[in-house]
Amino acid sequence: MARAENKETAGPATRLVAEIAKMLRERKGMTQEELGVEMGYSGAAVSAMETCAQPASDHMLVELERVLGHGLGIFVRARDFVRLDKYPAQFKNYVLLEQKAVSLWLYATLVVHGLFQTEAYARALIGGGYPPLPEERVEELVEARMARKALFDREPMALIELIVEESVLRRTIGSQEVMRDQLTYLAECGRRRNVTLQVLPLDCGLSGEHAGDRGDMNLVETPDHEHLLFLEVQGESVLVSDPSGVSTRAQRYAKIRSQALGPRESLGLIERLAGEQE
Repeated sequence: MARAENKETAGPATRLVAEIAKMLRERKGMTQEELGVEMGYSGAAVSAMETCAQPASDHMLVELERVLGHGLGIFVRARDFVRLDKYPAQFKNYVLLEQKAVSLWLYATLVVHGLFQTEAYARALIGGGYPPLPEERVEELVEARMARKALFDREPMALIELIVEESVLRRTIGSQEVMRDQLTYLAECGRRRNVTLQVLPLDCGLSGEHAGDRGDMNLVETPDHEHLLFLEVQGESVLVSDPSGVSTRAQRYAKIRSQALGPRESLGLIERLAGEQE
């Protein structure tokens, strides 16, 4: 069911798409019900899109282009901008950086990093969060999270490094089947030429040192080779651009990497844990 509060909080791209769609529909002399039939949606779904009660999904934008777009690509080109409207406010600045990054150095301590999540894992994670979200909002966030994976195949190629705590791999999210598929997918990602995947083992602190005890971090190298740091905790985020602050975290990340298992050993552990979920 569409949410009334979306009408007040919808982002600019969502509003613009709604206005253009309504204008083109009326210009063609179509009712909402008629447009819905042409696209494979209900008239209520078209109404929800036009009033911004429910932002258009990727699939709906494709169908809007087919029926109303006149081959101009208006709605297809709007997909990235509408998707950006769906992200939580504190995350929007980071996702723009992530999409254009030359390099990413990521450290995940509680759950699999969003860029590496399967759809089922993301749905279980987002749907099981607190406070509970409406199902429509869960699906919006899952769709937006999955869209980030385009970075893996982007040209020019982005170099991505992920260090993940072993405890993350052992924490079941959703079900054993969901977790098995997630671990299998994580291993597949680790075999990509542009991805380096390492696991920080549970016993890394036995020597008295644990460089990763201060939580997740995302280090980003921009196309201009500027280095930035993104931190997120309890729904709040911080984007650090100060060179001194970024350098300190980069040094900490390097220490975490030195305490992690090597890529081959990490891949073997992930595959073994996936097998244990059978």
